[in-house]
Amino acid sequence: MSELLNLFGFLSVLLRAVTLATQTLAVGGVVFMLVVARPLRLPADQSVEAMQRSWKRLVAVSALGLAAAQVISVGINSAVLMATADLSLGEVVGANFFLAGAVSVMASVSLALVARDSIHLEWHWTLALAVAIIAASVMTSHAVSRTEARAPLAAATALHQAATAAWVGGLPYLLLGLRRRSDEGVSEAITRRFSRLAMVAVAVLGTAGLVLSLFYIDSPAAVYGTAYGLMVSAKIVLFCVLLLLGALNFKTVRRSRPATMLFERLRCLAEAEVGIGFTVILAAAALTSVPPAVDLQAERLSGIEIGDRMSPRWPRLNSPGADELSEPTQQTLKKAQAAGAPLPQSFLPGGIATHPNTPADIAWSEYNHHWAGLMVLAIGLLALCWRTGRARWARHWPLMFLALAGFILLRADPENWPLGPNGFWESFADSEVLQHRAYAALLVAFGLFEWMVRTDRVRSTRAALVFPLICAVGGALLLTHSHSLGNVKEELLAEFSHVPLALAGVGAGWSRWLELRLPPAERQVPSWIWPSCFVLIGLLLLFYRES
Repeated sequence: MSELLNLFGFLSVLLRAVTLATQTLAVGGVVFMLVVARPLRLPADQSVEAMQRSWKRLVAVSALGLAAAQVISVGINSAVLMATADLSLGEVVGANFFLAGAVSVMASVSLALVARDSIHLEWHWTLALAVAIIAASVMTSHAVSRTEARAPLAAATALHQAATAAWVGGLPYLLLGLRRRSDEGVSEAITRRFSRLAMVAVAVLGTAGLVLSLFYIDSPAAVYGTAYGLMVSAKIVLFCVLLLLGALNFKTVRRSRPATMLFERLRCLAEAEVGIGFTVILAAAALTSVPPAVDLQAERLSGIEIGDRMSPRWPRLNSPGADELSEPTQQTLKKAQAAGAPLPQSFLPGGIATHPNTPADIAWSEYNHHWAGLMVLAIGLLALCWRTGRARWARHWPLMFLALAGFILLRADPENWPLGPNGFWESFADSEVLQHRAYAALLVAFGLFEWMVRTDRVRSTRAALVFPLICAVGGALLLTHSHSLGNVKEELLAEFSHVPLALAGVGAGWSRWLELRLPPAERQVPSWIWPSCFVLIGLLLLFYRES
């Protein structure tokens, strides 16, 4: 149980992300087939029937995924409550989150059965089930937990989630339709109708988001002074990128009689739109782990504090020894428990802290970030050199990722293997260590794959996609790398570095994806964007500070 408590904060965000993603896909599929496909009265040929089966299959799979995520989430939350609050199972069953989870599970399983078994979907039933899924999600939102303006906030939250499902959740169904198209006429009809649906969804999404932001963020100072405001800002940036991609798709769709090449362009842009859209969903999941900015009047960051911390200084290139660092947190807790001492009253699962960082701890962390920044900066500059076509030797730049992965494995967590007293497997009980190890593995994977692609050892187009995918996933996961579920100033200042890093990682991944997937004549712009993102990441790491 102690291991579960330590991982609880990170797991709760990931499970919320899976829940929102599968919910968006399931509800988005219902809306797509109800609003886009059904009114078109598509011809009954084998290609169209295969397309409709793929749509229903995706609805069923995503609905079952939603049910599984809810079961796991409710189970973990119930176990944590029973262990920490001394509640009985009967008391937990009556909790709001348990009831909402039960409703969501029943509705999603029913939707999966209807979508899987029915040749012609019963639209009044599927729509009712989709509404029940959205309602269950709203039951666990910030809106329902409030005592004032509960009804309008709940309505805005429901509209926000429904519009997200219609737009972002409908995009994979559009891609399936384009992939299985029987003729250009069918593809054109589907894309034009979805384009109109997307425009309405964007308007509703933006309006509902504005209403929620105006209520939850009470002043401009709360935008930069709280974790909630910072995460909302990240969502707005990603939303603007989505609008840009959507506008490019809209321009493609509105061209008269789209040719095959235009459909390929539309599909490539929609793929990036799907990826960034689900990154926004991951950011929304992270947002649920922090209280609204309006509820945090104390401990807000001021502009002066942010400016002082973020102002560039010469990087720290010398490190203290591991023996100069403070006692590891887990070791301190073990000693306290062995002596019979209780955990601190402010104990929060996933957010253990027994002492503030010492100057040596801060120096160790800054040294790690700054040397990592030098490596990433070198990667970006070498990639730009290779892009000019005048430095063929620079094509080996992906090997720098192996050095970076080794550095992270060795230096990121000094209290764990190989430098500290905690063994290799024991160290995985700490959520931050788990994330650092995952990042190291990702670095090795896309470093090797991209090096083999650059040196023509692997010529598969699918292998070339490993690098942008892992890069985008790494950036998205960094949005969940919250140092605290609270709003401690020092931890929030750290987030001011991590959020831009995450956004740059997502930008690098999807711009590289577009470079690989777009027609050759349209690859020029994205081919310069992604190495520039790496240069930006390197500079951000190089000037990272904790004091």
